[in-house]
Amino acid sequence: MMSEELTYEAAYNELQQIAAEIENETVSVDVLAERVKRAAVLIEFCQQKLRATETEVNNIIRQMEGNKEGK
Repeated sequence: MMSEELTYEAAYNELQQIAAEIENETVSVDVLAERVKRAAVLIEFCQQKLRATETEVNNIIRQMEGNKEGK
């Protein structure tokens, strides 16, 4: 089990690892089902991170524009 502090980079790297295992067909069908479930969780995590980052960046840009207009 991975720690709660999953980073985008760690999730992305794990996804690449899972993809490589699937492509190389090094996993059994039983393990494959688990890998696909894990990949779905990681993809959702990455999408949420990206959305949160996008919101943060947009807020910063709005603040910067607001400061420019105020001067």
